[in-house]
Amino acid sequence: MSFHRITLTINHTLYQVDIPGHLTLLQMLREKVGLTGTKNGCASGECGACTVLLNGDAVNSCMVLAAECDGADVVTIEGLAQDGEMDSLQKFIIEEGGVQCGFCTPGILMSARALLNRNPHPTEFEIREAISGNLCRCTGYNRIVAAISKAAQYEHPAA
Repeated sequence: MSFHRITLTINHTLYQVDIPGHLTLLQMLREKVGLTGTKNGCASGECGACTVLLNGDAVNSCMVLAAECDGADVVTIEGLAQDGEMDSLQKFIIEEGGVQCGFCTPGILMSARALLNRNPHPTEFEIREAISGNLCRCTGYNRIVAAISKAAQYEHPAA
């Protein structure tokens, strides 16, 4: 088995990781780096539980080979909070009751963060479209959508 040494930034920290060529980004994050907030739901890109930001874009980390991430910038759910302060998405998803079992929550929050980073004033349709790749079996989506909408308004109040 051949190993590759990759260098990448994860949650604002530089890492050098030796990985086999078949290892996914999800597996590397959980097994090599110890960041277990990113969940392994389906391992086939269908559920969105493993969503992270890769160079600013929301991706299913189970579908990306870690070797492809050499030089990349990755943000996981552990990197969403800054300086011990929860991200507004985290605050509002709690406030709105958009969490039950919590398994899908990290992926949904990362998809929502990618949306708000590129579109600070999304419509309800755009919010629903942005999280359409994230499956939730417990809460339904209305409270999650409300939380994302509130976070957008909090981060970028209407003038």
